This record gives sequence, C-alpha cells and structure tokens, in this order.
Amino acid sequence: MFSGLSMTELLFILAIALILFGPRKLPELGRSLGQSLAQFRRASEEFKRSWEEEILMEEKRLSASAWSPPTSPSGSLSERKGDRESSD
Repeated sequence: MFSGLSMTELLFILAIALILFGPRKLPELGRSLGQSLAQFRRASEEFKRSWEEEILMEEKRLSASAWSPPTSPSGSLSERKGDRESSD
C-alpha cells in the first residue's frame, strides 16, 4: 500500500498529522479512515459481483436465443443471378 513512501516520509506525515489534529483526535481519524476504506472495499466487491452476474445472465440469454442468418428480401443470390441472365 505504501510502496512509494519510505519510512522517513511516513514518519514525517504522521508527525504533521499529530501536530494538526492532536493526540486525541488522531486515533478517531484513523478509525474513521479505516471504516471508510473497508466500506469502499465492500462496495467495490459488490459492484464487481453484480457486474459479473449481469455478464453471465447476458451470455446465457444470447446463447439461449437461436441465431439465424439474415435473409435477403428479394430472394436468394442464385435467383437474382438467374433473373439477370434471362434479361440479357
């Protein structure tokens, strides 16, 4: 999670946070941040799960419906070819 930060940078950030928020407020802020991250993780997992379910349902729907090739409105290609040869 903190792969881009060294230990001195983390200590510096924590010292600034301690100065800004004080020792009484800092644990409360950390707890609320942890709860927010956990809630975000749960929401993203739920979204991912529902997305995958929708994809599976759509795949089942498409595989259940029979695919039929489109038909030409004026008959088959061989019929039209024969019509042209007879008119020449």
